[in-house]
Amino acid sequence: MAAGLPMAAPALAAESGRLPGDAMALAWGLPFLGLLLSIAFVPLAAPKFWHTHFGKVSAAWSAALVLPAMATFGARAMLEELWHVMVADYVPFVVLLLALYTIGGGVRIAGAVGGTPARNAGVLALGAALAGVIGTTAAAMLLIHTLLRANAWRRHRAHIVIFFIFAVGNIGGALSPLGDPPLFIGFLKGVDFFWPMTHLFWPMLLCLAVVLPAFWAVDVWFLRHDGDRPSAADIRERPRIEGGWNLALLALAVGAVLASGLWPTGRHLAMFGVQLEYEDIARTAALLALAAFSLRITPAAVREANAFHWFPMIEIAKLFAGIFVTVAPLIAVLKAGSRGAAAPLLALLNAGGAPDEAMYFWMTGLLSAFLDNAPTYLVFFNLAGGDARALMGPLAGTLAAISAGAVFMGALTYIGNAPNFMIKAIAEDHEVKMPSFFGYMAWSLAVLGPTFLLVSFAFF
Repeated sequence: MAAGLPMAAPALAAESGRLPGDAMALAWGLPFLGLLLSIAFVPLAAPKFWHTHFGKVSAAWSAALVLPAMATFGARAMLEELWHVMVADYVPFVVLLLALYTIGGGVRIAGAVGGTPARNAGVLALGAALAGVIGTTAAAMLLIHTLLRANAWRRHRAHIVIFFIFAVGNIGGALSPLGDPPLFIGFLKGVDFFWPMTHLFWPMLLCLAVVLPAFWAVDVWFLRHDGDRPSAADIRERPRIEGGWNLALLALAVGAVLASGLWPTGRHLAMFGVQLEYEDIARTAALLALAAFSLRITPAAVREANAFHWFPMIEIAKLFAGIFVTVAPLIAVLKAGSRGAAAPLLALLNAGGAPDEAMYFWMTGLLSAFLDNAPTYLVFFNLAGGDARALMGPLAGTLAAISAGAVFMGALTYIGNAPNFMIKAIAEDHEVKMPSFFGYMAWSLAVLGPTFLLVSFAFF
């Protein structure tokens, strides 16, 4: 990155009405980097301060971007960008997470308290399968409380949550547009609904064929260092579902998301320069209504048994507000393509005159690990031509590489995909000592690095 924030002509911003990605250096990403480093190190160096003031830290880094950008590109351009990010991107993101967090927290699968490596691996496999049908976030919220409760007797639990993030929070979402936001973006751009299933099934299966046995081996090793195991009677206790009505609400939430993409109204509501489609407004209202209904019908005892609290949701809402704001310049630079500061990097995508599928896989994936994977997918989708028919035909390998990178490599960091940080926060609420930002990356690089190299070699 450059040493300081560059100066650019505000007139460029005024012409586009928003941040001019072609006139911005990568140094505008320094506030985003600062926020990431804060998430990584402040909880370790000053845990009490972080627990109380993480929202202020997020706001401070946001201000470190917004104020200089207003002075450089003009207040109007920055305020329009900020308004668009919050209304069009952040609010739908938080509402979806809030609804799934609330509904998922109202389902309790009681009785399965064994917490053995075989049972844990089975939950991860089940969650990965569900993720392709109801989405990674929904599958994670449905099963994470059960998994944590089943392993509450164990001293070493962080690795279970880490592998849960790998398999359920990310890899399992590769088979349908409902599985992960990037694939839903592709669906809205014209990619057939079943295209991911036919082109990403084998890469996904290869990932799980590495990750699940690796988890089982690691879990067996840690089990030897845990305390007394539960009795055989407890392990054999038959599972039962409490708060079962929330499963229907969960299905309705997934249906609301799907309906908003399948049936566009062609009408919108303009709010200070941001066009809100009627179907998006209806989806947001439906999700909020479903969350409220879940709170009303779910017995308090079920949520108490799940250790359900609002703090994880509050933490995610405050931190991701800062992430969405501070990442905006980097997304703008990427969208500028060959006219932007990332042009030398993006030129590697077609270095030989034809799309380099491996480069698309790695570049989409590595950027998705640190930026929002949905806009990253969209950027590379457009860089590959943006024509869904061509990308499903002669360029199918390129689209598969973009899709696999965006979905799989979101698992490399806590912020790579929406469920990751939420799963971490819920685990910590269950008193699981999770690794730091870079501690988690040590796990992900050790397990997923070789896995993705294998996928790249085998398919791209």
